[in-house]
Amino acid sequence: MSSIPPSRLRLLSAAVALLACACARAEISDTIHPYVAIGYTYDDNLLRLPDNITGITQRSDTITQAQAGLIVDRPIGRQRLTGSAKVSRVTFDHYDELDYNGKDFRGDLAWQLGNRFSGNLGGNYQQTLTPFTDFHTSDRNLRVQRQAYFNGAWRFHPSWQLRGGQTRTRFEYELLAQSVNNREETLSEFGFDYLAPSGSRIGLVARRFEGEYVNPLLSSGIRRDGYTQDELKANVNWQFSAVTQVQVLAGYVRRNYEVFSNRDSSGPNGRVTVRWAPLNKVKFTVDGWRNFAAVESAIVSNSLNTGGSVAATWSISSKLQANASLRRERREFEELRTEVNDRDLTDRTRGATLGLTYAPTLSSQLSLSGFRDNRDGNSVLRTSSYRAKGLSFNASVQF
Repeated sequence: MSSIPPSRLRLLSAAVALLACACARAEISDTIHPYVAIGYTYDDNLLRLPDNITGITQRSDTITQAQAGLIVDRPIGRQRLTGSAKVSRVTFDHYDELDYNGKDFRGDLAWQLGNRFSGNLGGNYQQTLTPFTDFHTSDRNLRVQRQAYFNGAWRFHPSWQLRGGQTRTRFEYELLAQSVNNREETLSEFGFDYLAPSGSRIGLVARRFEGEYVNPLLSSGIRRDGYTQDELKANVNWQFSAVTQVQVLAGYVRRNYEVFSNRDSSGPNGRVTVRWAPLNKVKFTVDGWRNFAAVESAIVSNSLNTGGSVAATWSISSKLQANASLRRERREFEELRTEVNDRDLTDRTRGATLGLTYAPTLSSQLSLSGFRDNRDGNSVLRTSSYRAKGLSFNASVQF
């Protein structure tokens, strides 16, 4: 009989220790809740490499992740402060050069002045490993994301309100080859809503995105082009019935680039989400979208993504829940129009997950899930085709 690998033995020991803590836990505070977690993942194609690539003998890897953090939820008069802080240590069995310390800090103040003014003020900081889907290298590439936001609403009538706000997000990448993707995005929006007695909200919002690249041109000749995106969208949260809710943020978008104006585009854009719970124990979520998105690649910087997903959860018992999801997405890439544009500039991704979550106590949780991802890439823009599948186990306890 083969021996148990040390990494798996450590994981099993940690999971047992977490369960012991869950059984012996004591309430530390009613507003501050510390927690710890341990996770183990096997991925058979970590770097998302194409099947026909040569010279690489190791595709799979196992990842261990240990986390510690706390959750804050504290009322302050009519205001409410919520937040979380999490640090993690992520290690790889084979590609140990990728080992890193993760960070995730978030804070939000839900404020209210009188009976007519309310909103949110907050921000977050996140440090994590950049996904390998568009940049396939075993060199560590950490991504730092900083975000700050403020928004407010004036309810000038029991059934009507005006809203506005601004969000600024900054991305920074560790690798020099990826520093061309360092950017700052600013979202400003203003709109109005009709508030129905049923709890539904129907509104219209005007938004402007501004994207500016910090290092738009590298010595290798790679260039990133800043952009301005103007939107006019319906903003709907419709409580259709007790079992069906529909959310819509969709409308018309015009996107203009600072330098390469021949890449300007316009048209319908947005997301629609439907939540349906026909039975008490079974719930479905269906999403459809058509949005512009950044691409973390050394070849292209943006794409127009069209896709959909469906997810289902089944509460088998008070302690056991099953979940499954399917996702498909097509990306249409923006290319500098220096050649005849009669080529296919798209790729397609398909993904599926299946999992079980067991909660032995109110404060602890065990989960096991499997995933599969396939992509049909684009040879012109070097977005590789790949297949990947894996399995994850996680255990957590909150104090």
